[in-house]
Amino acid sequence: TISAPENQTITLLYRHDFYQKPEEVVLTIFAKGIPADTVAIDFGEQILSVRINVPGETEYQFQPRLFGKIIPDKCRYEVLSTKVEIRLVKAEAINWTTLEYTKEVRAQQKLNALAGVSSQRPAYPSSKPKGTNWDKLEAQVKEEEKGEKLDGDAALNKMFGDIYKNADENMRRAMNKSFVESNGTVLSTNWKDVGAKKVQGSPPDGMEMKKWEY
Repeated sequence: TISAPENQTITLLYRHDFYQKPEEVVLTIFAKGIPADTVAIDFGEQILSVRINVPGETEYQFQPRLFGKIIPDKCRYEVLSTKVEIRLVKAEAINWTTLEYTKEVRAQQKLNALAGVSSQRPAYPSSKPKGTNWDKLEAQVKEEEKGEKLDGDAALNKMFGDIYKNADENMRRAMNKSFVESNGTVLSTNWKDVGAKKVQGSPPDGMEMKKWEY
C-alpha cells in the first residue's frame, strides 16, 4: 500500500481510470472476473468508498476525496465481467480536472458561489456488513478545509465570493456597479453611496488605469 496525497490509503491491486460527461463522472476499476457480492461501494457528499474482498486475495480499498461534490442517491455502480463501472452524478455541472480533490482546486473556485444541488450523506451504511465511517471521514475533510490557507488572488477571490454570497440585493448591485464602472479598481457594498453617481477608477500608486475593451 501507499499513502495518497489526501491521507487516504490505497491498495494497488486493480488499475482504475475515469472519463466524464457534463452531468456525471464514470469511474472504471479494471477488476476481471470478480463476484458481485465481493464488491461494496458507498457514496458520500464528496467521498467515495470502494472495497473488493475476494476470498484468498488481498482486500482492495479505494476511498478518495473527490474533486467535486456528488449526489449520493443518484450514483450507481455495476459489476461486469471485466470491470466495475461506477457512475458519479455531479452536484454541479463543472469540469473535473482530476478524479481526486487537491489543494489547487480551491484556487479555481469562482467569485460568485454557485447554488449547487444540495446532497446529503447516507443516514446509514449500505446493506453490506462493513460500512464506511462517514462521520469520521467527513469530519477529516472539514478539518482539512479549515486548515487550508489561501494566498494572493485566490484569497481575495474567496473573500469577495463570501461577501457576495451573503450580501443582500442592494449590496450586490453596489459591488457589480462599482467594480464595472471603476474598471476593477473599486469594490463597494454601499448602494446609497454608488447608486446615484458613476464610480471613478482608483488605481494603486504607481499604476495607470486603462479602460476595458469589449
